[in-house]
Amino acid sequence: MKKILIAEDDEMMLKTMEFRLVKEGYHVILCPNGQVALDKIVSESPDLIISDIMMPLISGLDIVNKVKIELKLNIPIIILSAVGLEKTVLQAFKLGADDFITKPFSPNELLVRIKRLLLKK
Repeated sequence: MKKILIAEDDEMMLKTMEFRLVKEGYHVILCPNGQVALDKIVSESPDLIISDIMMPLISGLDIVNKVKIELKLNIPIIILSAVGLEKTVLQAFKLGADDFITKPFSPNELLVRIKRLLLKK
């Protein structure tokens, strides 16, 4: 069973994604902020990370930087953001993000992107 870690400070969004991913057979690790996410990434070794870009304390960009550059982990990362700012998207990709989805998004689109990234791994 593949483990997917979700870092998202919007509880409704977190629960919605959890419901859909569990239904698809994934083990889901919920993180209400970036600090919890970083702790869980190290202790749980997820197969894929989904992270909101704008979170208090530690942002999605900080998570990408820590995972890809500092820890040098080969874990695919999908960044979510309501802010479709090109500069932020480019920064996420420069740091090593594997995909980017603008909120709101279709759960089916998220599932397709997750499956594609897990197949590459």
